[in-house]
Amino acid sequence: MLAEMRIQGLGVIDDATLELDPGLTVLTGETGAGKTMVVTGLSLLGGGRAEASRVADGARRAVVEGRFNADAPALAVADEVGADADDDGTLIAVRTVGADGRSRAHLGGRSVPVGVLSRLAEATLAVHGQNDQLRLLRPAEQRALLDRFAGEAVAVPLERYRAVRAEWQRVAAELVERRDGARRLAQEADMLRHGLTEISAVDPQPGEDVELVDLARRLAAADDLRAVATAAQAALIGADEGGDPEAPGALALIGDARHRLAAADDTELTALDARLAEALALLGDVGTELTGYLDRLDADPERLASVLSRQAELKALTRKYAADIDGVLAWSEAARERLAGLDTSDEALAALAARRDELAGELAGHAAAVTAARTEAAARLAADTTAELGGLAMPDARLLVAVSPREASPGAADAVRVGRATLVAGSDGVDEVELRLVAHAGAAPQPLHKGASGGELSRVMLALEVALAGADPVPTMVFDEVDAGVGGRAAVEIGRRLARLAARHQVIVVTHLPQVAAYADRHLVVDKSVRGQNGATRSRVRRLGEDDRIVELARMLAGLDDTDTGRAHAEELLGAARAHREADRAGTNGKPTRKGPRTPART
Repeated sequence: MLAEMRIQGLGVIDDATLELDPGLTVLTGETGAGKTMVVTGLSLLGGGRAEASRVADGARRAVVEGRFNADAPALAVADEVGADADDDGTLIAVRTVGADGRSRAHLGGRSVPVGVLSRLAEATLAVHGQNDQLRLLRPAEQRALLDRFAGEAVAVPLERYRAVRAEWQRVAAELVERRDGARRLAQEADMLRHGLTEISAVDPQPGEDVELVDLARRLAAADDLRAVATAAQAALIGADEGGDPEAPGALALIGDARHRLAAADDTELTALDARLAEALALLGDVGTELTGYLDRLDADPERLASVLSRQAELKALTRKYAADIDGVLAWSEAARERLAGLDTSDEALAALAARRDELAGELAGHAAAVTAARTEAAARLAADTTAELGGLAMPDARLLVAVSPREASPGAADAVRVGRATLVAGSDGVDEVELRLVAHAGAAPQPLHKGASGGELSRVMLALEVALAGADPVPTMVFDEVDAGVGGRAAVEIGRRLARLAARHQVIVVTHLPQVAAYADRHLVVDKSVRGQNGATRSRVRRLGEDDRIVELARMLAGLDDTDTGRAHAEELLGAARAHREADRAGTNGKPTRKGPRTPART
């Protein structure tokens, strides 16, 4: 329940605080006084669209703050975003709109996305205005309204239907992809097999391309390499038979050095002999390796041609499949795995088709359950609403709630067979729901957008809300001129129905009819008694006592606030409203009369 709302800098309202209580609160005032700004503030608290044009002239920003006596659903929303309730259990929501159009939202002292306020409003606040009446004309809104009324009876099978539908769509899409892509997948498989065959014929080895580069370079420069290795060998082991006998090798020189050190009678010199022994051993190993290198060095042109030919084979693979041979081998491994997963066989397609058909059967069963629940609820909603219309000066009017199947086009992807019909399996079932009005005796049923005038649509909407009173868990309902286009006896009955609705919900009504205002538990008025600088109109919100309330009702009765006749009429209107309310409470124990489920969940 909304306990308090403060508005600052919104439209013509500089600063106003509305203290709200349970029951029926009406808000009245002259045209242009700013009643709409109160509804706009409530809409902003509910996450509605922010517009810079709503900010008061000269103000930097508009601020709307609401204090909610939060119930479990509202506290759950707050807990998800880390917002804290006050010690008394109330939850503070704030919406700020800058003059530049930028908007901010806070909940429980924490900055939150505006969408969080929208979720909070779903659990706490429902604003009904002219736009809501227009939305009521949409088929999707009419189906949602019926589902709200039906509660768990529709919600449970609809949840099962949606789960099966998601799996059914997935399997059907996979089947289509495999069938339509069978040729493409077959071509891909052929390409993979060709590549694997080509790689297998060459039989590359890991790192082989790098090794062949070194080998080819060595074979091409064999003569130069032999000269270098021979000279190095001579420097180590001395000249061969054709060399210079006067040029001993490094091994002979080191051997002579060791002999001289060993002959010295000095421990420091003899210690160096061990280190020379190590050097001699190392040089001996190098000499041996040079000998082996020279033995292996081959300048055979045929060997070089063979290596170059092998390099060409490997390069043919790296041009097609990867940058190097290791990459080619990795590609071949991935290709084998991909081939194993490409199954476009008739057996695989038949298995998918069987699963799709099995799911379609399950889906049809859940769809039929949803339809049955909707059909049963539609009869009750029509009866309850028609009974309310009888008391709203539409005694011969009847509301019909038609639940009909949505026929599917031949070959449609979302078609499912339910019984003997092929229907569209939408996200909300296979049904179309349409509200139809029989405006008077003998009239043919017409859709609401054709069969109802503006005033009649207002009364139908209110009758539906009263019928839905037990099915809607939202504690606070706001009606913005729901009595538009209505007068006389119908206005009295609208006030009476709103009072009945207020026995179970907190109801806030913006009205211009005294017949409606007379039924209020509290009466607030928006007036233009405060003027700002430069002659700009500014409004305030006042809570009326009993005497002021009579004056306001007299004003609403064609401006008779300053006459005894007007006051007498206002007092008479108040007395009649009190009598009606007492009679209703005595007859219904303070609750709206309706049949059907009391506390089903919203769907």
